[in-house]
Amino acid sequence: MTDVVRAAGAVIWRGDEREPEVAVVHRPRYDDWSFPKGKLKPGEHVIAACLREVAEETGLRVVLGRALPPVHYLKDGGLKRVDYWAAQAVGIGDLDALEAVDEVDQVAWLTLDAARRRLTYEWDAGLLRALTAAPLRTTPLILVRHAQAGSRQDWKGDDDRRPLDQVGAAQAETLAGILTAYAPTALVSSPSKRCVQTLKPYATKNDLPVRKEKLLTENNYEPRETLRLIRKLDEPAVVCTHGKVAPGLLDGICDHRCGDTHLRKGELAVVHRNGDQLVSVERYGT
Repeated sequence: MTDVVRAAGAVIWRGDEREPEVAVVHRPRYDDWSFPKGKLKPGEHVIAACLREVAEETGLRVVLGRALPPVHYLKDGGLKRVDYWAAQAVGIGDLDALEAVDEVDQVAWLTLDAARRRLTYEWDAGLLRALTAAPLRTTPLILVRHAQAGSRQDWKGDDDRRPLDQVGAAQAETLAGILTAYAPTALVSSPSKRCVQTLKPYATKNDLPVRKEKLLTENNYEPRETLRLIRKLDEPAVVCTHGKVAPGLLDGICDHRCGDTHLRKGELAVVHRNGDQLVSVERYGT
């Protein structure tokens, strides 16, 4: 047993945060009730897989909140891991895609107590407990280190003009899909070309401007002033900066509770906030 089969899904909620309803699906092949989920396609990012599976099995558009504990179990002699997120329903998606899926024949909105009684597997009941263990409504602040941009030593000219390379451009496209899950409306970047280009695919897709801030550059970074700038962002936001800036900025955002704050090129940290409360911090690669 060497390879782990990866899958992704969500506990989708709607209504009052104190008494939410959650969406559960019925699969006729297994005659079970569970949360929407499915296997990753080759090369697919786990967050993109989550959005796709939710749309295919429920017809819903969602915005992801905090990550829930992953579920591991044995299936067909191998280990399967399913990553889950809390997800708020925000609208109806592609109903044609829903009709094309034959794995699911019913989608039901249930109260938490009714869902516990309906769900087939004990690990899904555990996800319900995790869902209510922290605030459901959170505002994401996403800190991104720019994608790959070749070698600083090999670049001739102003380093702020150094663009993404081929790998970095692919990372930026992957990032656009990840950001879709959190729907940030404020895009803030170092003016350096490689940082702006990292956010460009998402900005173009959503017709959003990229606000350039010199305080996010390596040469103009001022820890207190830059942190003050970021803390003023009270809407879903993404901030793109440099490897020498990101650790101190992330440390300040998390009040020194993040552990390792180093981000690799193209990596992102998703900070979930509820007002002034830090709810969770997650890290993802591209």
